[in-house]
Amino acid sequence: MSVHKKLMQARVKLQSVDMKKSGLNKFAGYSYFELGDFIPHVQTIFNDLGLCGVVTFNTEYAQLCITDTDDGTVIVITTPMAEANLKGAHPIQNLGAVLSYQRRYLWMAALELVEGDAVDSAPPVEAPKPAATQTPAPAAKPAQKPVKQRPDPIPPQHVEPDAWTIIIDAPDNPEAWVDMMVAANALKVSMATSAEQLKEMFQVNKPLYDKLKTLNPSVYADVIDNFTKAKRSFF
Repeated sequence: MSVHKKLMQARVKLQSVDMKKSGLNKFAGYSYFELGDFIPHVQTIFNDLGLCGVVTFNTEYAQLCITDTDDGTVIVITTPMAEANLKGAHPIQNLGAVLSYQRRYLWMAALELVEGDAVDSAPPVEAPKPAATQTPAPAAKPAQKPVKQRPDPIPPQHVEPDAWTIIIDAPDNPEAWVDMMVAANALKVSMATSAEQLKEMFQVNKPLYDKLKTLNPSVYADVIDNFTKAKRSFF
């Protein structure tokens, strides 16, 4: 049995586990999985199936190497490193935050763990209705032949929010939020296998990109530039 088949079995087994989300983002108002919520279950499942996952870091990348202990086949999941600037934290504490975030995102990517979209969970804001005004009735026009409607040349986009939703777990600090957004975006871009997937990812997370543009226009411009380069690489 290959490492790919065992990893798929591990994902299915994990779906049957009743896991509680202990993390709470007060800024965005949603719950999320912390490492302690799922890692103990993952380690038990991996041990039963003959899998071993090891996370490593360097200055540029974080990697999760999943090995089949029976035949030695390997899957490697990689994400770019990012910085954290937690308010009032020492450098070593910022480093610890980065390593924790990277581990969490790597394991979630490997096991296809899905969290809800905080944007979709917010109640819709209704636009104010314009005040009623009386206008004179338009003059009657001669009957016209019905115009045949042309089909929309662009079919509706099929977006899978569960696959591409970006979840930011940064504390209530704009600088930390921007850093975590950049890291999460880089991870999602590295997972894309087509320009269409990149387009879907941008549509699903547009409110977050709009927020990034407001908080840091310069970083937003860099993110869009990386999007463009990634899309060109598929042509």
